Amino acid sequence: MPQPPAIEPTLQTPAALRARYLGLGLWSDETIGSWVARQIARHPGDELRIWSATRPARSTLGRSYERGRRLAAGLRARGIGAGDAVAYQLPNWVEAAETFWGLSALGAIIVPIVHYYGPRELAYILERTRVRALVTTDRFGSADYLANLAAVRPRLRELELVVVTPAQPDTALPGDVVAWAALQECDALPAPVPVDPDQPALVGYTSGTTADPKGVIHTSRSVLAELGQQISQMPADEPRASLVGAPAAHAIGLFGGILNPIGRGHAVHLTDQWNAERVLAAMLEADLSSGSGATIFLTSLLDAPGFSEAHRAKLRFCGMGGAPVPAAVCERAEGLGIGVMRAYGSTEHPSITSSRHDAPRAKRNYTDGCPLPGVELRLVDASGREVSRGEPGEILSRGPDLFAGYTDAALTARAVDAEGWYATGDVGVQDADGYLTITDRKSDFIIRGGANLSAAEIEELAMRMPGVAEVAVVAAPDARLGEKACAWLRLAPGAAEPGIGELQRHLERAGLPKQKWPEELRVVSDFPRTPSGKIKKFELRRRLREE
Repeated sequence: MPQPPAIEPTLQTPAALRARYLGLGLWSDETIGSWVARQIARHPGDELRIWSATRPARSTLGRSYERGRRLAAGLRARGIGAGDAVAYQLPNWVEAAETFWGLSALGAIIVPIVHYYGPRELAYILERTRVRALVTTDRFGSADYLANLAAVRPRLRELELVVVTPAQPDTALPGDVVAWAALQECDALPAPVPVDPDQPALVGYTSGTTADPKGVIHTSRSVLAELGQQISQMPADEPRASLVGAPAAHAIGLFGGILNPIGRGHAVHLTDQWNAERVLAAMLEADLSSGSGATIFLTSLLDAPGFSEAHRAKLRFCGMGGAPVPAAVCERAEGLGIGVMRAYGSTEHPSITSSRHDAPRAKRNYTDGCPLPGVELRLVDASGREVSRGEPGEILSRGPDLFAGYTDAALTARAVDAEGWYATGDVGVQDADGYLTITDRKSDFIIRGGANLSAAEIEELAMRMPGVAEVAVVAAPDARLGEKACAWLRLAPGAAEPGIGELQRHLERAGLPKQKWPEELRVVSDFPRTPSGKIKKFELRRRLREE
């Protein structure tokens, strides 16, 4: 008798929406497991390559998919099966792709954990998701994964099995773990296990721009709808694969690194550490594109001393999202002949809007795109009334790739209404053509003496100051006004450090009223970031409160 799934959806799609998505072909009865099997069968000889200073690897899609199905068979032989929650915490190694593909064939609920999460985050995710098995490694860089696990394992009552692929082949492993190699001795699972496409298939955890990550449930239907959205936006005639550095345990790395490529008929190229010079060398060696995702992935390449015309020629188009995209970055890229497409989404609703590669440049560079097929938007004021086009409002969305709720049903009830509208917490403006521009997050407003200041407005203008590579503006405590704006800057290589007066004069010339000027300035070599490259603004605010 099959066991009930470890996690149940906490959000039911309204019947009318369900019928619409099925009728439009945005949903099907396919599962992630059957989709992966079908896509890899189309081009099993294509390459899977890991670009790494310490653990490079080369395989083919077919060979790695077989290794993934051997892992699945080994887990099943040890009592782990369809509907069980299985987590993986791995760098962008070949085993990360193989594990995801194998778990999809097993019909497990896949729980990706970003490789640099420590014991606190690890324990929270494993407990919250009732994980029965974990696939991990022993060490990567300075992280000791087995020590982290040992510190929290006594409280993980449902964790029955730990599978470890060691960083070095001859590393001795503790007796209470199973070596990855032992599971490879099993005959490969012959075919994906049939599961209900409405069953939870993936639980991702929000990447932490706020202090409290939330478990986000996706089904096969929402995941495959998202893949269809992404693939439809890219030029069909792009021959180059892309080298992806976002973690394969985060939505951008998972979709962009190990799912989207096989759907487009491309090879899979991953790097376990984002090093701009290494990425540039790989682009030339293997004729790759790169740099999509948060702006840091592109700007780090453009700023690297080794960036050349040969690299620029390989960057035909670059998709930008996962974090606010400054217009100055788009203009810089377009000036080099690199077409930029902005997009907007979240872990809960991965692709809300996007521009196509053939959209007018003004729409691609200065808006976050228009709603994707099947996606609907409403922009509302503080009382819930819809605002007119051109007026700012909180963004409500719904669509075929919307999540199936949080692991915490109370959070789901607060975020999604009875008609399926998800309150994003973001503020935007929609133009007459339906293109959306994100103007701020509700949590990013700075309340200075009772007036709301938009961090995004200040950031956009500060980005145009010479020598500035990246900006984050957050609220700093102020005894008189309650809050004031503090600007944090990351400078381009070799740029002189500006003072607060220089920044304020730049903003004055740009036309920003004095009451909106930052009154504090911090310069950093880099920002605290989420796995997708977003700046952790809550961490910057915490630092200011503790000063």
